[in-house]
Parts: sequence; structure tokens; C-alpha cells
Amino acid sequence: MTAMRLHDLEPSTEEFRRAVVRGLSATPRTLPCKFFYDEAGSRLFDRICELPEYYPTRTELRILDERAGAIADLLGPRTRLVEFGSGAGVKIRLLLAALDRPAVYVPVDICRAHLVAAADALAGDFPDLRVAPVCADYTEPFALPATPGIAIGTTAGFFPGSTIGNFMPDEATAFLRRARRLLGPGSAMVIGVDVPKDAAVLEAAYDDAAGVTAEFNRNLLRRMVRELGAEVDIDGFRHEARWNRALSRIEMHLVSRRAQTIRIGEQVFAMAAGETIHTENSCKYGVDQFRSMAGRAGYLPVTAWTDADGLFSVHVLRAP
Repeated sequence: MTAMRLHDLEPSTEEFRRAVVRGLSATPRTLPCKFFYDEAGSRLFDRICELPEYYPTRTELRILDERAGAIADLLGPRTRLVEFGSGAGVKIRLLLAALDRPAVYVPVDICRAHLVAAADALAGDFPDLRVAPVCADYTEPFALPATPGIAIGTTAGFFPGSTIGNFMPDEATAFLRRARRLLGPGSAMVIGVDVPKDAAVLEAAYDDAAGVTAEFNRNLLRRMVRELGAEVDIDGFRHEARWNRALSRIEMHLVSRRAQTIRIGEQVFAMAAGETIHTENSCKYGVDQFRSMAGRAGYLPVTAWTDADGLFSVHVLRAP
């Protein structure tokens, strides 16, 4: 069965412009990490996931490979699986292959081109599965597409990659509440969560020797040039990853190498040498700490698994 009609809620260029102007006007300056993921940024992130320093992807894949059968048993037959931030659709294949007659797969991603390509490829690999892609910013409310004539058992969310860490803790709790309401009573959530660890391991994962993460970070500036006509010296910024131990998070910054300006239309932003634009957080949570957060969002913890080295965790939650 081929992919269903795309439900297209992709943010507009004007939304991007407003977010950039708002972030560069703030103190300290910020840019929303959700806008990393245009077509070029999505390709760069796929490369990051293959880097030797970037442990989250391969560690989570190993946990999912080992526990896919147990997850399938918990979800039951005819599952409708909703993936938040579906990307290239690599991890979802492990779950779909293990599930008993999965009914519907709803990939949700902010990058239309990347979403369509991944959804078409997955529909070809799982011909009996209804694939209903939604291009949307999943940090904002959206509706699940109707699937008339499809018998559905459990509805489950899938949120891998520790993307939950990109939210501040109160934002993460709010996201989990929205997801619980979207998925409905009795639904489940399968979610990957990175855990705190040695600063050197974390900083290497977010500032790799090949410089791919640096290009991923600076691509946000390139997107501003491409889509907004921004005047910015991309080489005038360097990438920096910092471990903020007090807040248990990796921070990504673009650091101005010199005094310079960014111009977007009539808006001019003067930056001092050494001043930064804070582009992303990646918060790290211990297993019990995350369970407490999920509980505040109205979820009940079902189970959680970690790898042998304790680098990463995968949780299964249930909505009452």
C-alpha cells in the first residue's frame, strides 16, 4: 500500500523569519533548534548519527534491537504508531518489524522533502502498512490524520534519539502532556532518553573531529541566507559545544569570531567578538528523574531499559 496523501503543516518562511528576528533580538541571543531541519540540515544530521563520537544513535539502536519483541508485546496487535521527528526512518523499522500486524504509521517531521522520501521508502518496505505522513512542527498542536476503514488497537507514540532533551524540563513536561492528549487515553509512549555522563564523552559527541556537527550548526545561518536573504558572514562564526553540569545539558552555540553585524531586511543585529547565539540544548536525565517528569505529565512508567554501559535509556510509558 503506498503512502497516503501528505498532511502538510510545514512552518512558513514568515514563521521562520519571525522566530529568527525574535531570537536575535533576545538577550542572550538564541535561534530555535527546530529550524536546523531543512533538507540540507536533515542530511547533515543523518551523517552525525553515523559518526564514531555520536554514541546516542548506535546505543539506542542496540537497545531497540534487543527489546523490540518486548515492546511489541506491550503494545499488542494492530498498533497505530506515531513518530515525532521521524527523520530518515531508521529506528522505526526495528519496531515495525517486531509488531504484530501494525495498522498505521504516522511519521511527523518538520522537513517536507525529507519526510516524503522517508515515508515513500518505508511504504515500499512495508506494503501492508498504511503510512500517513504529517509535515508539522510537533512542538505545536496538530491532529492525527483520519484512517477510515482501518482497525486500530493501541495508539503509541515513538520519540527516539533523546530529542526530548532539546526541550527545557518544563517544556519537556508540556510536550509529554500534549502528546498524551493527542494519542488519547490508554495510549503508550516509547521514548529514548540520554543520561548524564563524563563531560569529555558528551562534548566529543556534539563537537566531532570531522566537523560535521559544526556544519550542522552553521547550516542554520546558511538557511537564513537562502530563505530570508540574510546578510551574515557564516565563516565569522565558530561552533562550540559546552557541558553545563549545573543544568545537566549540552549547549550548542555559534560564537562570533569578531565584532560584526547580521542584517535581515531592515533589521540589523550588532554582535561583539566572542558573543554567542545559543542554538540548542540537549538535556540529560537519569532514569528515575525522567520517570518523575513523565509522571508530572500524566504518564505511568511501564518499564525502562539501559545498555550495558549505562549510556542511554529507552522508556515505555502508558497513559491512564
